[in-house]
Order: sequence, then structure tokens, then C-alpha cells
Amino acid sequence: MLDRVNRGPCSPVDGAVRLQARAWPPWRSHCQGCGEPGAAGLDLCLACHAALPRIPIACAACGLPLRTSAARVIDSVATSGERRCETCVLSPPPITRVVAPFLYAAPLDRWLPRFKFHHDLAAGRLLSRLMLEGCAAAPRPDALVPVPLHRTRLRSRGYDQALELAKPLARALSIPLRTDLLQRQRATSAQSSLHATERHENLRGAFLITPAAMRPLPRHVALVDDVMTTGATLHAAARALGEAGVVRIDAWACARTP
Repeated sequence: MLDRVNRGPCSPVDGAVRLQARAWPPWRSHCQGCGEPGAAGLDLCLACHAALPRIPIACAACGLPLRTSAARVIDSVATSGERRCETCVLSPPPITRVVAPFLYAAPLDRWLPRFKFHHDLAAGRLLSRLMLEGCAAAPRPDALVPVPLHRTRLRSRGYDQALELAKPLARALSIPLRTDLLQRQRATSAQSSLHATERHENLRGAFLITPAAMRPLPRHVALVDDVMTTGATLHAAARALGEAGVVRIDAWACARTP
């Protein structure tokens, strides 16, 4: 995104830079990776930006990395040509498309916990801007819906990390932000302490769609969260939205745990 050499004036990279300027005012920055001056107003230098653990090809439905030579990769029947792994073809998840540009690996596995648990809002600013790289080209939803925290966890943490990621994305892409649509009605155990099967059971019935927020109900929404691990949280939220009548639910996350 930062290297604009040999790119035309209408390139997606230039478009992303313009979108960033709309949501994040310019400021003097330093690289979150090495401490050197940041490039183009981003809190990363060119070298650290180029070294980020990007996912080149991923399953459209679960976001997991795909190997183009793997026999288990199945092309979608849809004309979009999006690829889906065998698991998602045989058992489609409640999410139509996952956009998660990066692997949950160094250095994101340091920045995301700093933002989520230690009030490092500078890391959050950087992560949201990095999310824009992948989300700007995704199918545009009618609304962004940050995955909410339960009120008890919100009180203890002081802020909702998904909301802080979603707000600048909504501004940059001119997409309505719906914080009223999805509620977390049940306090659940921390997902990080559970195995995959326990994570899905832990989230059963955790989300609620408020009747007053359903008028008007967007047909296509994108759930926003920081990290997608097993998908249990996002799937539980997507099922609640689907049962309420939302036609298409996507998921936008900063990173995907392989």
C-alpha cells in the first residue's frame, strides 16, 4: 500500500491512501515495529510494512490460508470464482465471506493484545488502517456491525476493541455503523481459555437482535472483530443476524489464526 512506484493514478493503492486520509488525520508517526519514522503517515516504515504476515490466498468463507496446488481446494460454483476449502463447501458456515488480510503472527500477535488488553490505542489506530487494505476492495455492505462485548466486560476493559476498529473503517468507506443492532445478552467465559468445541458451546445464545433496531434491517452487513480464531464468536453473531432476517453476513477481521 505504501509503495506507489510504477502504479497508475487510479490504482487501488492510491484509492486506499485517499480513504485513509478521510478517516485518520495526518500526524507525525513512528514505526510500531522498529521505532524508525513511519511512512506516509502510517505507524510503520516501508520495511516493516512489507514484512507483515499477509495471507496471499484464503478460503472466502472461513479466511484460512489456501495452497493453490492443494487438491482439497475447490473453486466456488459462483461466478465470482472465489475459492473455498473443502470443509466450507461441504458444510457452509453462516458467513458468506471473511476478509482477514493477515495471519495472527509476529508482529500482529504483539500489537493486537496490546490494543485489546492494555489500552494501546496507537496500536489500534495502526491495526484499523491495516484492515482497510483488505476491506476497501471487499463487497460493500449496507452496515458495519462491531461484535459487542457484554456490559460487564466492557466496564472492566473500558472500551470495545471491535468498535474502535470499526469506527474509522466506517468513516473511511462511508458505511453506516450499526452499534444498536447486535447485543451480547449473556456474559461468557473468555474464549482464549477454551478449546474449539467449548468455544462454540460457550457462545450458544450469547447474541440478541433487539426488535427496535430491526427497522429498517440491513440486508447485507459485515461483522467487525479483531481476530478470527475458530470462528465461534463470529458464527454465533452471524446466526443471530440471519435468524432476524439479514440476508448476507460477512466478517471483517484484522487477523486470522491458522
